[in-house]
Amino acid sequence: MRIVVIGATGNVGTALLRRLQYARSEEGRTDLELVGISRRKPDPFAAPYRDVEWHSLDVGDPDDLPALEHVLAGTDAVVHLAWLIQPNRELDLLRRTNVTGTEHMLMAASAAGVQHIVCASSVGAYSAAPKDKRTTEEWPTRGIPGSHYSVHKAEQERLLDQFEKENPDVMVARLRPGLTFNSQAGSEIGRYFLGGLLARLVPRKPRLPLLPVPTQLVFQAVHADDVADAYWRVLDRRAAGAFNIAAEPVVDPNALGWLLNARRVFPLPLPVLRAAVDLSWRLRLQVTDAGWIDMAAGAPVMDTTRAREVLGWSPRHSSLQAISEVMEGMGSGAGQAASPALLPRRSRF
Repeated sequence: MRIVVIGATGNVGTALLRRLQYARSEEGRTDLELVGISRRKPDPFAAPYRDVEWHSLDVGDPDDLPALEHVLAGTDAVVHLAWLIQPNRELDLLRRTNVTGTEHMLMAASAAGVQHIVCASSVGAYSAAPKDKRTTEEWPTRGIPGSHYSVHKAEQERLLDQFEKENPDVMVARLRPGLTFNSQAGSEIGRYFLGGLLARLVPRKPRLPLLPVPTQLVFQAVHADDVADAYWRVLDRRAAGAFNIAAEPVVDPNALGWLLNARRVFPLPLPVLRAAVDLSWRLRLQVTDAGWIDMAAGAPVMDTTRAREVLGWSPRHSSLQAISEVMEGMGSGAGQAASPALLPRRSRF
């Protein structure tokens, strides 16, 4: 079984390779042939990147499309994880990888005759929903205006919809995970959402006298290893359709207060937080634009019943464990020195 992972050196890609390597070495799946695609190759002698056929390609570049088609020839399944979050001031560049890159993957997979396509969508693809009830995979995926991430995820969903209509014999699966964390992603997530300077100020075990956070900031999180297990189950079962992936409990302001050792949680009005984030972003004091606040406030609370029933999936880590790990990783500058995407903060890779 030849599996190509596009975006194989990022947080989820690395976790998926780890899961696939485990299946190959410990679960008797010696038939697995692993292929990794990334813009920058990892150290091919380090786990979990060893015993993988590597190709350096940019899925957003039309000049790389023939090479992508060549790599996908003879492939049983492709897992598309490639996605850019930064630099978020260059939306054309983000869209080139996120949307055009998905389009190129689908074109190459179709030309190569790939029969199983598994794509990383997100809770961010969904339209806004009330936080007081769970939403299933049938909830509309029109995105949340104001968030480039959400808008691009919604555009990606439309590409998948169109591809399914035009290729009814090809199995297409899409996973929609919540916020995905683990310890080795600490430095990467710090760089993406705080920037190099602020990330260095994050303590390993924060303790706050007051946490001002809007009541609307209710979200779901999941450990990267549990997301990787869901991808493997989709591949192993040749499953199709959409799957919500998230761990319990749902994270609300009180849970955040507990995680951050806050003595008091103060319900800050959402417009105040949004304005503060927007102003600090415009002044280049930090790297997170206000669209992330819009998405966090509007994204639904997902029902994960389908993943549990169809895939037999259940997370081994709680959402609070996943968040605790990434906070510890941010504070310590943790990462994966063998991957250019996951470099530890002090690494000179």
